[in-house]
Amino acid sequence: MISKTTIDQVYEIARVEEVIGDFVSLKKSGSNYKGLSPFSQERTPSFMVSPVKQIWKDFSSGKGGNVVAFLMEHEHFSYPEAIRYLAKKYNIELEETEQSDQEKEARSQQESMYLVAQYASDFYQDQLWDSQEGKAIGLSYFRERGFTDDTLRTFGLGYAPTNKSALTQKAQSEGYNLEFLEATGLSIINEQQGPPIDRFRERVMFPIRSMSGRVQGFGGRILSSKTKVAKYLNSPESQIYHKSKILYGIYESKKTIAKEDCCYLVEGYTDVIQMHQAGITNVVSSSGTALTVEQIRLIRRLTAQIVVLFDGDAAGLRASLRGIDLILEEGMHVKVCAFPEGEDPDSFCKSRSKEEIENYLADTAMDFIQFKASLLVSEAADDPAQKAQTIRDIVTSISKIPDAIQRELYVQRCATLLKVSEPVLFSALAQLLHQKEKPTSRRSQPEIPLQVVPKPLATPKVNRSYELERQIITLLLQYGATEVAFEETLLQKNDKGELTEISQQISAKVFEKIFLDLQQDEVEFADPRFKSLFYTLIQSYQKDGVVHPDRLLQSDDPKFNQVISDILMEDEHHQLHSWERKNIFVKTHEKEIARRVTETILSLRRHLIDQKIIELQGKTKEQTIEDGDEQLEEIKSYLHLRTLVSKKLNRVL
Repeated sequence: MISKTTIDQVYEIARVEEVIGDFVSLKKSGSNYKGLSPFSQERTPSFMVSPVKQIWKDFSSGKGGNVVAFLMEHEHFSYPEAIRYLAKKYNIELEETEQSDQEKEARSQQESMYLVAQYASDFYQDQLWDSQEGKAIGLSYFRERGFTDDTLRTFGLGYAPTNKSALTQKAQSEGYNLEFLEATGLSIINEQQGPPIDRFRERVMFPIRSMSGRVQGFGGRILSSKTKVAKYLNSPESQIYHKSKILYGIYESKKTIAKEDCCYLVEGYTDVIQMHQAGITNVVSSSGTALTVEQIRLIRRLTAQIVVLFDGDAAGLRASLRGIDLILEEGMHVKVCAFPEGEDPDSFCKSRSKEEIENYLADTAMDFIQFKASLLVSEAADDPAQKAQTIRDIVTSISKIPDAIQRELYVQRCATLLKVSEPVLFSALAQLLHQKEKPTSRRSQPEIPLQVVPKPLATPKVNRSYELERQIITLLLQYGATEVAFEETLLQKNDKGELTEISQQISAKVFEKIFLDLQQDEVEFADPRFKSLFYTLIQSYQKDGVVHPDRLLQSDDPKFNQVISDILMEDEHHQLHSWERKNIFVKTHEKEIARRVTETILSLRRHLIDQKIIELQGKTKEQTIEDGDEQLEEIKSYLHLRTLVSKKLNRVL
């Protein structure tokens, strides 16, 4: 959608220290800046920004990258959203790539709808703060609810006046198209009943924002006691507002949710606002609708931990069970916390301090097994049939969990709580899982007990090729243009005609040494991204004598950008600790560059030889006797070569 010219311009103009400085307090540290990590709780700075390299690294969480990667991590923007944000910040004109007329029209319509929605939000806020009606009705109501002025402005709360066409007329007078006012649901057109009217009238207004902060729609609460009027009214479905895909408060809460690695889920707008005001800022609302998969996945972008908060109403608790199963099915961890009877998150938080609320949530929240068991068992009483159904319901929830280890642990917990033998529960679980795998089968399946056989934990395999290729890229990025004296071993005949090894010093730049050695061995990188980057670096050194790190980080692959930023920031890590001021002098890598280069190349050679030997050994099993002899001779030659390389490597080590 966005042209490469625009993207290149964004990367060229945007300054990583300026953008991150809008979100993190940075202090000068040598040629870099440092600050507290925005991704974790810490007291000692571990967050480093390099203006020279135009990258950042958070050593506490391991995250890093360029300016776009920061916005994607911190603000949870998509790649295009991050580019658009930077273009707007630096007044760069967005150039779109070729699109069909239909795509252009759809894009234009969507942007127009967002502009209209933002205009409406500003209009409602102006009415709340500046009009007599807004102050007398809307502002008075919010203050009665205990909301401070700062809270009202944070959430952009507003007021829709009684005048039935106030917004529509004002927007049209300022050039906004009636077509888009109707498309967003802000205006209602009925030609038989006269001119267009506003959908929201005489209501306090709650703007609903996307993850990136754009107004998508509204919720409005009526304050009068009129009959036949809905207490709450939401924007209708539109191109920019899909009720099943939004969460109220996600924009205001996303940073804390990611930082705390936990999300509290409530029912209403005022629950979110009151909890924020009390200091609990990692909370969102499903806006009174049944929880959907899309909403759960929105939370999963930020955390895998959800705590569902409900009031003490039994019917509400019972209705929550379906939502819990959906959360489990998405592979997330869920706890439930019920407030005392007659209380909801709004009223509970209004009368308590942040510490009291946090303590209550920590002490009262229970995992879904405890919650479901306590709720259903109390309903079953002493009825064996009802209790059996309760157990089936709980096992059904467990069957939704994708991870087999978690399922096993929950079965064990369920057996303890409900005093049922584990084999019975495992058998029921096995049946449910079997039915899930073959939903179309109509044959009755026999009950198969699930036996848990403990397996030894396998040691994770290290991708040796990847590690060695990454090390070569590291050496090129950090020392590619550095000239170093390398020790070369040559074979030479003595006076008796015998071959002997002699050593000599050869001066060469690191990139020349690496490139020539790999060319001599005809080595190709296995990882396609490292392969492309290797030739980019070599060409840059050959042409300009230097590389420009900021140009390497323009991929839309955040994982690869993080690898590159990790490499580029390795030498900056010790600056965070100010070792020199403590009379602790960190040994620099430059003193051992030659050794590292030689060791890495020899290690790669030996690894490739090992792979070739394994390949040949596999082929010998499928060969004839004559061909097999040839294969064995080839294996012997590679084994001899491996011995020579190992000797050289041991000398380097």
